Amino acid sequence: MKTILTGFRSNSVLTLGNYLGALLPMVRLANKHSKDSHINFFVPDLHSIISAADGDLRENTMRNLKYYLAAGLEINDNVHIYRQSYVPAHSELCWILNCVATMGEMSRMTQYKEKSEGKASCNVGIFDYPVLMAADILLYDAEYVPVGEDQFQHLELTRNIAIRFNNRFGEIFTVPVKTRDQVKFMEMDNALRIRDLLNPEKKMSKSTVAEGSKIMLDDAPEKAAKKIMSATTDSLGKIKFDMFNQPGISNLLQIEALVNDIPLQDVISTYAGETRYGDLKQKVAESVSTMLETFQARLAEISDEQVYALLEVGEKYANEVANKKLAEVQKVVGLR
Repeated sequence: MKTILTGFRSNSVLTLGNYLGALLPMVRLANKHSKDSHINFFVPDLHSIISAADGDLRENTMRNLKYYLAAGLEINDNVHIYRQSYVPAHSELCWILNCVATMGEMSRMTQYKEKSEGKASCNVGIFDYPVLMAADILLYDAEYVPVGEDQFQHLELTRNIAIRFNNRFGEIFTVPVKTRDQVKFMEMDNALRIRDLLNPEKKMSKSTVAEGSKIMLDDAPEKAAKKIMSATTDSLGKIKFDMFNQPGISNLLQIEALVNDIPLQDVISTYAGETRYGDLKQKVAESVSTMLETFQARLAEISDEQVYALLEVGEKYANEVANKKLAEVQKVVGLR
């Protein structure tokens, strides 16, 4: 059985963009493949302490796990949820892989450059977390790792580290498939990216200061609806999907398609020739409001006890698999 692995950092509440563009597609992909694959949904809480969390880290972790369930993740014997810090093998393998990775390739990581730019210093975790990410993946022989485009470089680093290690010590690690094949498997060829409601030239981000620019998953449905009604559009007076010339209108069409789980082309066809932006906004506002109401109701029904019960099973599985792989690595490098 192949392994599919993914996770979300638990630093803050997710946006509608995070949910529609990443979490929900991954849940649907997991449900599609869970009969013939191991599905590892984990919370990378060790990654989360690299930067300050928005709120209590443990509460954020629990909330993120509940998000998976509220989004419709179907739990069976092949679906495993766990916390990264509860599987010590992640940290130990990270150190071993640090002795395989090079300073040169780490310093070329785009995210490190961006996060350290203009700063007198930054913590070592910002520099090194791609190696911990490699450990997260390689411990479980994960072939497929659904990540955003900003993590593709780190995925390629993981492949390079695995290949280098295998060349030196033998076929210990499963090398994740190449990025282009990841994209094809994850059905991301035509992936949609939700844009900032006030500045649709940019993607929706939880770090944006302007409140009206983003919809958070804990926003009251009526509050979210008002944000949609205030979204930036244009003065062209026609509803058309054109991300270059009409990014605001195109963004609303995307949201309408994703929230209702219908093909984008169907939504585009529905509004072909229409000119009333207010009618489109009203429809999208109603769709988002209904979605949030349903999602938040599901979320409220999930108890901490339910999640802890799933974690107990998932973390037992994760430790068994990770410790077995770690022991293999320790032996070939001479530690055992």
